[in-house]
Amino acid sequence: MKKSHCQCRWLPLFFATLLVSPLNSPSAAYVGIGGGVGVWIKGRLGTPEPPPPPPLDPSTSSADATAYSALQAWKSAITEDPSGILTTWVGPNICSYKGIFCSYPPPDDESQAISSTSPAVLAIDLNHANLSGTLAKELSLLTRLSILHLNSNRFTGTIPDSFQSLQYLSELDLSNNLLSGPFPSAALDVPNLIYLDLRFNSFSGEIPEELFEKSLDAVFLNNNQFKGEIPMSLWTSSASVINLANNKLSGSMPVSFGYTGSNVKEILFLNNKLTGCIPEAVGYLNDLQVLDLSFNSLTGPLPNSISCLSGIEVLNLGHNQLSGELSDLICDLRRLANLTVAYNFFSGFDQDCTKLFFGRNVGFDFSGNCIPGRDMQRPPPQCNGVPSGGLSCLRIPAPGAVACAAARIKGMPYPLPNSLTGSLP
Repeated sequence: MKKSHCQCRWLPLFFATLLVSPLNSPSAAYVGIGGGVGVWIKGRLGTPEPPPPPPLDPSTSSADATAYSALQAWKSAITEDPSGILTTWVGPNICSYKGIFCSYPPPDDESQAISSTSPAVLAIDLNHANLSGTLAKELSLLTRLSILHLNSNRFTGTIPDSFQSLQYLSELDLSNNLLSGPFPSAALDVPNLIYLDLRFNSFSGEIPEELFEKSLDAVFLNNNQFKGEIPMSLWTSSASVINLANNKLSGSMPVSFGYTGSNVKEILFLNNKLTGCIPEAVGYLNDLQVLDLSFNSLTGPLPNSISCLSGIEVLNLGHNQLSGELSDLICDLRRLANLTVAYNFFSGFDQDCTKLFFGRNVGFDFSGNCIPGRDMQRPPPQCNGVPSGGLSCLRIPAPGAVACAAARIKGMPYPLPNSLTGSLP
């Protein structure tokens, strides 16, 4: 299935020479089988302390009996293994099992020496294995587990509550499975989780506020059955990528959208049931590169504050009920590579917008609107009554240069705190 088009900053997998550790975490785990390359999840390069241990020979090294029992319990919970991966899961040398990666973990106390006799399971990578079954609660006995990648399998059920004891776990990828039920609360209690990928499952219910209060770098919840409103805490999230696309989320985008000065780079809310106006404070998301709000029911004119998104590359507002004229302040965004406003009710755009496809070679789709003299527009009867559901967006006009200058003044977000947003009764 198609994944998000974001360019993520972390490494999705690791192999024999990869070191992975939660940034600034006192419980950082070393992962690898030999090698001397230092790779940190948030892009910091360097050789971690303590130095790498001697190479581990998986054919002669055995982990403790607890880890063996945990993997054998999970093996029993797997009902189908068409690729025969589990045929290698025989005997006490679990570091030789296919998909299991071991190494000597660093000590909890820097004053301690690295153990040379007790390798541990630090990662499991069984992506695209097409396994069926459930996630055994005994996996929580792998106390040094740092990475669990199980995407593109057929696991059912949910995440066991026991996973909350995996204090070293930093990456959890369970995407493209058959998992279901409410949002798994165990994921909220994993203390050092940085990367959470639950997309392409059947989770349902509301997204908890606590999720975006965690120190996550990426949140993928798209293509599930989540409903309810977008949590207010999302705008304080540390995540650089937030994908909630293809769910059943409803309500309006909170007026606090952008006020917190989040460092988010990609926001994807497409194909939900969002209504109301796009908040003015969207212009304060200074690092935003991708904003996709398409296939919702958003109404009203676009806020001029969008012109403050100096780093925006992809802006997709298509298939909503937006209206008014498309301002040159938006079309003049210098890094814009693709602008989609198709199938709305826009009545025109400024001359500078024509430069997008004539002078700048920017993808610009404005079909299905109400723009006179342009091809592929709505029939006139459809443009007589712009659907808004009685909603009016209050906007305060401001020249683009002035508005964005205000956004760059330290401690003074755009729009200014007394700017009016929201709807009239």
